[in-house]
Amino acid sequence: MGLSIGIVGLPNVGKSTLFNALTKKSVLAANYPFATIDPSVGVVAVPDERVDKLAGFSNSAKKIPAAIEFVDIAGLVRGASEGEGLGNQFLSHIHEVDAIVHVVRVFDNTNIIHVEAEVNPVRDIELVNTELALADLDTEEKQKSRRPKGVGIPIETSGKNKLSDKPVLYVLNKEAGGHNLDEMRDGRWERLMDWFAEHHAQYIIVDANIESELRELHTDDKQQFRQEYGVLDDGVNGLITAGYTLLGLMSFFTTGADETRAWTIKQGSTAPEAGVAIHTDFFTKFIRAEVIAWNKLLEAGSYAKAREQGLVRTEGKEYIVKDGDVIEFLHG
Repeated sequence: MGLSIGIVGLPNVGKSTLFNALTKKSVLAANYPFATIDPSVGVVAVPDERVDKLAGFSNSAKKIPAAIEFVDIAGLVRGASEGEGLGNQFLSHIHEVDAIVHVVRVFDNTNIIHVEAEVNPVRDIELVNTELALADLDTEEKQKSRRPKGVGIPIETSGKNKLSDKPVLYVLNKEAGGHNLDEMRDGRWERLMDWFAEHHAQYIIVDANIESELRELHTDDKQQFRQEYGVLDDGVNGLITAGYTLLGLMSFFTTGADETRAWTIKQGSTAPEAGVAIHTDFFTKFIRAEVIAWNKLLEAGSYAKAREQGLVRTEGKEYIVKDGDVIEFLHG
């Protein structure tokens, strides 16, 4: 299942810096249903300690985490919906992604020019959102003009692929040691928090510059670097995990001596639907699935002991797969 997230925002807010930090988490695309050689696209591993623990449990020869695709999309400016800047390129690229990570600058720095002359997060968010909505209106008008008179739009396709309807995660980009709005107490941060509450919007906080610099460091040095700059949480890992959830995705696992693998499925998938992630035949030829929660399998110490304790369940076609299930499929 190849689902992608577009990184959008105004120019000079840290989009490409964040993308560079993300690509440190890149994985071999050959293991996934992605097909891209575009330098502005990164196939990124979803951090998941369960893969490591199950691989250790099975002494697996290799481990394959879940992955999602991030796309670095050209910066948007006022008037993009009318073709200003790289507006047409921006809008065509964002049509292709399944969700949006909207990077918002939340620090002042006179050395980094702001396209609107000053940092104002609420205005910046609404500027981008307005351009997306205007682009949707323009698309609808063009569709109407090409449609024969008296022909309606089928209900099921009327809202399809609307830019303004895509799920959004806001990334608030701070600057270590800089003039961050949450510390300046001039009202801009408070207005931003009020906006998020009013719109029930999801957001995370990241220092894109620090995360980009960390990508080159050895693991042992990273923690010391984080402590020095007061950035203790791994912002990139948090972003990837939040993006995975934003897309409505979850993972089930297969594990054995050859490999341990996280398989990506939509939340709420039945066992046969989940099986399709492995092979399309698993849907039409599904017989049953043997299921155990990943942590219960580790606690039991082996599959044999898990079966003795009645922890391995036999499930049929109606079973709704849970995040973290370890599954063996039986098919015809």
